[in-house]
Amino acid sequence: MKDDSNQKLWCLELIDHIFSFSIMVYSYKGTALGSLFGLSTNFQEEYQHFEGSKGLINILWNQNSEPVDIEKDGIPLRLLPNQITTSTYLQKIHFNQKELPLIGFTFNREFYCIQDHDHEVSCNGIIFFGTQAPPIITLNEEEASKFNMLLEVFIEEFTTRDNIQGEMLVMLLKRLIIKITRLAKEQLIPTELKDSQIDIVRKYNVLVDTHYKTKKQVSDYADLLFKSPKTLSNLFAKYNQKSPLQIIHERIILEAKRLLIYTEKTSKEIAYELGFEEVGTFHKMFKKITNQTPQNFKSELKPN
Repeated sequence: MKDDSNQKLWCLELIDHIFSFSIMVYSYKGTALGSLFGLSTNFQEEYQHFEGSKGLINILWNQNSEPVDIEKDGIPLRLLPNQITTSTYLQKIHFNQKELPLIGFTFNREFYCIQDHDHEVSCNGIIFFGTQAPPIITLNEEEASKFNMLLEVFIEEFTTRDNIQGEMLVMLLKRLIIKITRLAKEQLIPTELKDSQIDIVRKYNVLVDTHYKTKKQVSDYADLLFKSPKTLSNLFAKYNQKSPLQIIHERIILEAKRLLIYTEKTSKEIAYELGFEEVGTFHKMFKKITNQTPQNFKSELKPN
C-alpha cells in the first residue's frame, strides 16, 4: 500500500477509553488516500468516532450471551450470541439497546476496497451485496474461539507502530472477510448453486445499487451481465431471492424512504432525484411496495 508505506504519510490514532464496561476503540488512518480502519469493543457507544468519514462498511459481532437488537434501514434485526452481520455505506443503522456491546470492525473503501475491485471477498462481495436480506452468520463454539484469537491479533497489530502496519491490517481484514464469506456460503447460499451463478446474483445486486436511479428495467442489467432477463429470473428463483424486478423497485423505494426520513424534500423532488419523469409513476411504485403513499409515510414519522 503506497498510502501507508511511508511513515510521513500516515498517522495512527489509538484511543483507549476505560469506563465501567471497558470500551476500547482503535483506529488507523492513512493520510495520503484518507483510508480508515477502526475496531471498537462497544460499537454502539463509539461508532460516532468513525461517523465523520464517508463510505463506511461495518462488520458487527455479538459476543454476548444474550441477543442484541438493532435496526437496518428501519428493519428490526436480532443478533443472537456469536452471530455476525454486516452493513454498508448504503444503510442506516440504529441501535435499540446499548447495554450489551457489539464488536465492530469499520473501514472505508480507501482502506480495503481498492485492493479487490470486484471479487467475492471485496467490498462488493457476498457478505455485503450477495443477498437482499440482511446477512446473519452464526459461529459455532469452535469458530467463535478462532474469531476470538483473530480479534486478539487485530488488537496487537493496532498497538504496533511501524511502517508496515497498514499492510498488516489490510491482510488481517481480508482474512476476517474470507472466513466470514466461507461461512456465509455454507449457511446462506443453496448448495446446488455454482460459484459462477452466485457471482451473477452478487453482481446484479451491486449493479442495482450503482444504477437504480437511471436503470429501472431488468433488461438493462441483463445487458450489463450478458444474460437474458429470463435467465436472471430463473436464477434468482433458484437462489430463493426476490425477483430481479422486485430488487430494483425495493432499492428505489428504500432510497425514497431515506430521503423522506432524513431530508425535507417533497415527494415531487424525490421522484425527480430518483429518475422518474412522472411523479405519479413514483407514487404508484411507492404505494405498491409500502401499501401507503409517500405523504402518509412521511406523516407517520412525525411525533404525536
